[in-house]
Amino acid sequence: METTHCVHVGDARDLPLADDSVDLVVTSPPYPMIEMWDDTFAALDPAVGDALDAGDGARAHDLMLDVLDDAWAEVARVLRPGGIAVVNVGDATRTVGRFRVYDNHARVTEAFEELGFDPLPGVLWRKPANSAAKFMGSGMVPPNAYVTLEREHVLVFRNGPRRSFEPGADRRYEAAYFWEERNRWFSDVWTDLGGERQALADPDLRERSAAFPLELPYRLVNMYSVYGDTVLDPFWGTGTTSLAAAVAGRSSVGVERDPGFADAFAERIREAPALSRGFVAQRLADHREFVRETDGELGYEAERYDTSVRTNQERRIRFYEVASVTETPEGWRATHEPYQE
Repeated sequence: METTHCVHVGDARDLPLADDSVDLVVTSPPYPMIEMWDDTFAALDPAVGDALDAGDGARAHDLMLDVLDDAWAEVARVLRPGGIAVVNVGDATRTVGRFRVYDNHARVTEAFEELGFDPLPGVLWRKPANSAAKFMGSGMVPPNAYVTLEREHVLVFRNGPRRSFEPGADRRYEAAYFWEERNRWFSDVWTDLGGERQALADPDLRERSAAFPLELPYRLVNMYSVYGDTVLDPFWGTGTTSLAAAVAGRSSVGVERDPGFADAFAERIREAPALSRGFVAQRLADHREFVRETDGELGYEAERYDTSVRTNQERRIRFYEVASVTETPEGWRATHEPYQE
């Protein structure tokens, strides 16, 4: 099996892709009203900077969301009918005039609904805080202390009716997940994934990156796509979604405004062979630990691995590892081989 991975330097509001050409979108856009993204939004719409300078936080927030709305319209155009869009976004707290919360997740949901998407149950991703002094505001005396936001929203939307497959499609059933993975992954609160700052060689790129951990898009790619699908990240950043797609046996397309991030990906994609083998080995080890701890027979045997499984749908699970990565004029090509223990 081969997958392809390319990144286009450009604007998420003008995706260089054909209609209905991608199967899944996994992305984390710049968060409106988070200060590190002010310059990005102001470059896309100078009125954002004017509103911030005037102390009009509500108007700045609306303008930033308008920028994202244009990108979501492009997502609707390129995502196939039945395809899933997953958006990781956090709300913001900020003082612009007065202190308040800016509800990014609710506004992004409204935008997708207006585009005709069906909102699906999403996830609250609770990120561990590193500071012992987590509170905001007046501290120990009421009423002017504030809840600290330690969560982000993983929003899930479907583009119309459910996607259909031919009966018994190999690439779908081979991409199954284990029963206990399903229970953990499809829980509505995730506490087992921490945030991440990328280990990039260029200090300036490190300062400008705010990527989610690789485990997050890897999990989402496995939840909402099948082998051979194409995954899009229109806010590509350091390419974590593309790396996760390669590790999971899917193709990917990214769009990123900053050419420095795109150039740095060549080093990251070469980690895919070791990462893919490590992820698969860990998943099998975790599953076998689950089997050992389970009382009684699970009822079925996996066809390709020496382990029991709980359901018939798990029997055909097949894992792939990245055997090699080759740079091409269009991007990168990954060759995948069945995982051998």
